[in-house]
Amino acid sequence: MDQDALKALEERFSQRLEELEAQLGKLKKAGPQNKLAMVVFSGDLDKAIAAMIIASGSAAMGLDVSLFFTFWGTPLLRAPNKKPGTKDFLGKMFGAMLPQGAAKPKLSKMHMAGMGTAMIKSVMKKKNVATLPELIDLAGELGVQITICEMSMDLMGFTREEMIDYPDLKYGGVAAFVAEAAKSKIQLFL
Repeated sequence: MDQDALKALEERFSQRLEELEAQLGKLKKAGPQNKLAMVVFSGDLDKAIAAMIIASGSAAMGLDVSLFFTFWGTPLLRAPNKKPGTKDFLGKMFGAMLPQGAAKPKLSKMHMAGMGTAMIKSVMKKKNVATLPELIDLAGELGVQITICEMSMDLMGFTREEMIDYPDLKYGGVAAFVAEAAKSKIQLFL
């Protein structure tokens, strides 16, 4: 093979290698990322604690974590010390019936008119297990992103002004969650 033919072959090979590397880069961007996307649907104490432990543990292991709080999970993010503005009748009713903040939820099972919830909180304290508000704070320190479902807020009459102060708090709809979940290696629903 002469020098010109060899040089042309090297150029074609080099060009093809660049094309393949570009395609590989696009595939890496399009594929699942080292990320966890979780829907927090439940406002039950035990399920919310599990969600926050999984989120914080995943963030501590290096995953990007995105939580989408919707329906009964939404009241967990109401700040107990903030007063919302004017609300309609249903907004006032939901506000009164649903827990205001992460310190107020009940157990999903064995609540027993408050005794079960009080017992589990007592055991958690004795065993040095973080409370739900502490777990939410830890998640914020670890960079866990939280998106609150705007539709759920609207249905329940909640306002942005009554939500917690959180480092990476966003508001969005199902499209925001699906966009996160589509590029995540792990998707969970609690």
